[in-house]
Amino acid sequence: MKRIVQRMCMGCNNKKDKKDLIRIVLNKSGEITIDKTGKLEGRGAYICDSIECLEKVIKTKRLERVFNTKIEEQIYNKLRGVIIDK
Repeated sequence: MKRIVQRMCMGCNNKKDKKDLIRIVLNKSGEITIDKTGKLEGRGAYICDSIECLEKVIKTKRLERVFNTKIEEQIYNKLRGVIIDK
């Protein structure tokens, strides 16, 4: 039987199946992207597919602390677009 991989959401701190979360990646060149495939190379962070979790991550600046870098507002806007589109 295949094991289901789980990750923790940065917003609500609940463990969910990896495929149900949105992955945000910081690659070696310092670029932050949204990983739809879940296979991009780099440091990954996960967030639920809910606007409440995203707003909590923005308010607490958790993504900035995880990646140890300043996050541009356009990254957050892209995330809002991905969450609303689904």
